[in-house]
Amino acid sequence: MKHTSPLTLDEIERTLATRSLGRRIELRDRIDSTNREAMALGQADAEHGTLVLADSQTAGRGRLGREWFSPPGINLYASIVIRTTLDTQRLSQWLSWLPLMTALGTAEAIESAGAARVSLKWPNDLLIGDRKVGGILCESGASIRTGPFQVIGIGINVNGERASFPRGLRDVATSIRQETGQEVDRHRLLVRLLEELELCLEEFLTRGIDRLAVEYRRRCTTLGKTVKAVLADGNEYVGTAEGIGDDGSLTMVHEPPRPGGRSEVRQLRAADITHLR
Repeated sequence: MKHTSPLTLDEIERTLATRSLGRRIELRDRIDSTNREAMALGQADAEHGTLVLADSQTAGRGRLGREWFSPPGINLYASIVIRTTLDTQRLSQWLSWLPLMTALGTAEAIESAGAARVSLKWPNDLLIGDRKVGGILCESGASIRTGPFQVIGIGINVNGERASFPRGLRDVATSIRQETGQEVDRHRLLVRLLEELELCLEEFLTRGIDRLAVEYRRRCTTLGKTVKAVLADGNEYVGTAEGIGDDGSLTMVHEPPRPGGRSEVRQLRAADITHLR
């Protein structure tokens, strides 16, 4: 596995133009999980925008407790502490849209590195073609002094080659380098990611969700597909994904159980989705 140049604070800060995201950076050569460290920093009153960045993870996590493949020297593993002050109604929408907005900003950043169009699998997987190039993990916490916060975790497969993935991932995962044939500057990609994400978050807070929702739906490859949804309680449903609500939920229509039966409509706020066809 060929490693690229190590991540350095000087190289990141030299071009970073965000107002808050990444203004404080905790850079680690090796860490168990950037999300775990960011949660600890949030509980210790770390300021909004604090970024935990690692060159490798020993216990990287995806959704539903899955392991996130985190080899050293080739990818981006980043987690950001987010603090906002919102009323109850807007906070609920914010929490629902946070992984979707993050996926949208991350897609824009990946495309800036020369990759082909990045599509989104609801709620937070990033795909090039049918293969996963990145994922999002959002978690919430609170500190006694500064109150609630969220942590956005982002993993992007950047410079890995097909042979660098475990055999079980080679047909379902990809990297930007695999798709473009070119090595990607991780510093430049990270800076673009922070800038795009900050724009998305600020747009939600100042103008609402309308344009972001249009852009997410345009990129969402889940819509129109027959999917299997596995809920947190283990129940499974198969049906057609027909829409994304203003609350970020997925509208899923089940097939009628018998001829002449009525289709059941579900609004899914969280589920593990598999595209069937």
